[in-house]
Amino acid sequence: MSNLKNQKIKIIFASTPDFGIPALRKIAEDKDFEIVAVITQPDKPVGRKQILTPPPIKVLAQELNLPILQPDKISEIKEEIKNLKPDLIVAIAYRQLIPEDILKIPQYGCLNIHSSLLPKYRGASCVQAQILNGEAKAGVTIMKIDVGLDTGPILKQLEIKLKQTETAGELYHELFQLGAEILAPTIKDYIAGKITPQTQDNSQATYTKELKKSDGQIDWQKSAEEIERFVRAMDPWPVAFTKTTNYQLPTTNLIKIIRAEREILKINKHKPSEFFVFEKKLAVQCGRDALIIKKIQPEGKKEMSGEEFLNGYKDLIS
Repeated sequence: MSNLKNQKIKIIFASTPDFGIPALRKIAEDKDFEIVAVITQPDKPVGRKQILTPPPIKVLAQELNLPILQPDKISEIKEEIKNLKPDLIVAIAYRQLIPEDILKIPQYGCLNIHSSLLPKYRGASCVQAQILNGEAKAGVTIMKIDVGLDTGPILKQLEIKLKQTETAGELYHELFQLGAEILAPTIKDYIAGKITPQTQDNSQATYTKELKKSDGQIDWQKSAEEIERFVRAMDPWPVAFTKTTNYQLPTTNLIKIIRAEREILKINKHKPSEFFVFEKKLAVQCGRDALIIKKIQPEGKKEMSGEEFLNGYKDLIS
């Protein structure tokens, strides 16, 4: 492999959430690689009891007996990274921008798995955007990281056909599994000089924003088709929700819409956001057409079926 022939490729792996787990496993299992360090975010308090909890990547790194670094900012460990003399950094959902002076340390730079077909859908909510926009296909890109936002040259892309039923969580899982499968052979081909990184066409680029909890609020003026996609795109976070005024519910009157049926009802006789009964099922009117709600969760209550909601919240149904 280039000037690393007969030597293991020394890798620093930077990641935080469970999306990086499949790739870390694949790299750790491969005899051609040596993981010299795993960089992840510091342990953080989680839940109502604020229990100090390690990131998922740290848990796996401990299982694999790998060295772990947890700086508040990666720039704090620049000298440690230099001393490890990595050939390559692999960063997957690390959740920090890596400064240019660190990107330049490894001989072969820094690689990333991005869960879209770049240059389309750069940014943090690329998976959600592909569902929201009703794309026929999605995919993963292995790219070199540069100082821009997902602007680096492309090493490898792989696309999949969307079933139009995926939630964002399901699609994330599928894409990161796919990325993990192609990561090791892509690294080897790249270092062996078999891959020439391809510059992205910036004129074709689109961008996605980082989602906030408030971005989950449903705009009922939109069509049923758009809202069905929105519900899937907001699952598992921030979760699609609506608000109502009702004495049975807590003060915020918030209701989460967990799942809607794909089939659209050609009904347009109710006000947008109005719940009604259709063939003994819970339905809701949208700006155009209507949806059947399969799973719903009033605030402070457990997730329930549409039928259970019909029985418990009769005064909300027209």
